[in-house]
Amino acid sequence: MMLPVSLPNRLRRRSVIAPAAAAAAGIAVAIVLASGGFSGAAGAAPSCLPPRAVGSATLPGTAVSVSPQPGSNAASPATQISFLGVPASELAGVSVQGSRSGSHAGVLEPYSQLDGASFVPSKPFLPGEQISVHALIGRAGARRAASFAFQVSTPIPSAQAASFPNLPAAPSSYQSFASAPTLHPPELAITKADRDPGAGDLLMTSGPGTGQYGALIFTPQGKLVWFGRVPNGEVAEDLRVQRYQGQDDLTWWQGKVLSMGFGQGEDVVADHSYRIVATVRAGNGEMADLHDFQIEPHRVAYITVFNLMRCDLSAVGGKRDGALVDGAAQEIDMATGLVRWEWHSIDHVDVRESHQPQPVNANPWDWFHINSLDPESDGKLLVSARSTWAVYELDGSSGQVKWQLGGRSSSFAMGSGTQTAWQHDARMQPDGTVTIFDNGSNPRVHFQSRAVRVRLDYQRHTASLVRSYVHPGSPVLADSQGNAQTLADGALVIGWGSVPALSEVSPGGSLVLDAHLPPGTASYRAFRFAWSGQPQSAPAVSARLLPTGDSTAVFASWNGASGVRSWRVLVGRDPASMSVRATMPDSGFESSVTYPSPDPYVAVQAIGAAGEVLASSPVVRVQPAT
Repeated sequence: MMLPVSLPNRLRRRSVIAPAAAAAAGIAVAIVLASGGFSGAAGAAPSCLPPRAVGSATLPGTAVSVSPQPGSNAASPATQISFLGVPASELAGVSVQGSRSGSHAGVLEPYSQLDGASFVPSKPFLPGEQISVHALIGRAGARRAASFAFQVSTPIPSAQAASFPNLPAAPSSYQSFASAPTLHPPELAITKADRDPGAGDLLMTSGPGTGQYGALIFTPQGKLVWFGRVPNGEVAEDLRVQRYQGQDDLTWWQGKVLSMGFGQGEDVVADHSYRIVATVRAGNGEMADLHDFQIEPHRVAYITVFNLMRCDLSAVGGKRDGALVDGAAQEIDMATGLVRWEWHSIDHVDVRESHQPQPVNANPWDWFHINSLDPESDGKLLVSARSTWAVYELDGSSGQVKWQLGGRSSSFAMGSGTQTAWQHDARMQPDGTVTIFDNGSNPRVHFQSRAVRVRLDYQRHTASLVRSYVHPGSPVLADSQGNAQTLADGALVIGWGSVPALSEVSPGGSLVLDAHLPPGTASYRAFRFAWSGQPQSAPAVSARLLPTGDSTAVFASWNGASGVRSWRVLVGRDPASMSVRATMPDSGFESSVTYPSPDPYVAVQAIGAAGEVLASSPVVRVQPAT
């Protein structure tokens, strides 16, 4: 994701673009560019640019990787010191000394995976100081001494940074329900219907932009299944299904989206009843960023983090009192919250690789902009960086860059059509190809955004284009966000990011499904997954007497339920004596029926495919006619 968001400026098909949306986009951009939000500190900033790649995080002569890694200049003052690769019982004698803060006591806390531990200091380090670490590694009687050092960064507080503005939505662009009056999710228009009922639901999010923000699940026909509205001031992003603790759960990021283009929040896991079963927070004093959250076996999670730090940029033509954004990845033990491993972009990639100009104001330079993480089965990690136009494969132990695809220093000769610009969502596929969502925009480089599949030849060091997937209708140019999900049959689901649309294309590139949210909003990513939800909450019901006085209209909904086939309406003169009065088929998020009855109390029962009662609503009083 890279903000400011420029709303749909290319998709003209079926009135996806409206002049009001373009105006809203212009307002949003103006607000962001005018916000500034940061003021430079007096005097030269600390040196933070390494003269060369820092090197390996693996301690010589051991199988242990440490973070912050030796030679890093990017450690947080609140960092723990992670030792990954041996059981905690093989770590002893850890001593930590700050060049200004002196000796640091702490606790060695083991990972739940039993392959390492973090030394958690009892007090934070001081910005800019050098930290020396000594430890004994190995089994008792055969331990060897290891030492390394790193430098603590000088963070910049981000509390003064502006959030993205949340503008009102036009009433015609959102849905309203009598039984759920506080929910106003955006409409999803289906412009090309998928005729395969088993292909899975559509998972999207709304925000930043206009209207209410939250997580969205729709049927392939565009009917709302679930709207997980988030509190005012927060945004939900990256809704998908992931495997956790032996079952398929929903995951998403939730928090505050800063106008600079990254998030500060936490990652969430919810089961089929929408009950939160896990919350993943960043470690080392940071907050989880919105760009990626990947769950691996044994309760291991990979998340993105954005660190704002002061930095002397005079060596690369910038300010001596400069600042930058260091994109980082953290590997988190979900059971303990400890940081198992941390990787900093500034330690391994030269800032001169960036295509992002240094800002003329006091804002930090977002030179890398990490926006996707893809853990591979052999322990490597695939990383996408928007600002360098490149994808990197990292060694999952040492943190060293194994190869770079694209950008100024590509490890591969880039064949025709393979170079991306401002891209998102790099994924390694089982056949060894890499899929990428190529924005090509902001500023514009390509005529239209696309998904690409690239084949790598490691012997010849060449990259060749297998296929490029553009929108089969009118061209789409997404200034930010976006993704490409590969389905089991080889089809691609493309989320167009700042253009609030989703398309599914066949392996050959033909359009299978096309849908879009109203202009003025955005969905960071979009997916298709099979999903079956049965909420913990009870169904909602609303009833109102019609003006004739002899009939009642009943409205029923159950936010998140996907197994309801019909509704049974119960009525009574008092809540203790209810009887069945009518039935109605399930017709979408909200179903309704009108029946002749003067009874003052109503309830509904959700009925499943086999005629079973799935859940019952509370009994409510019928409201008078208006």
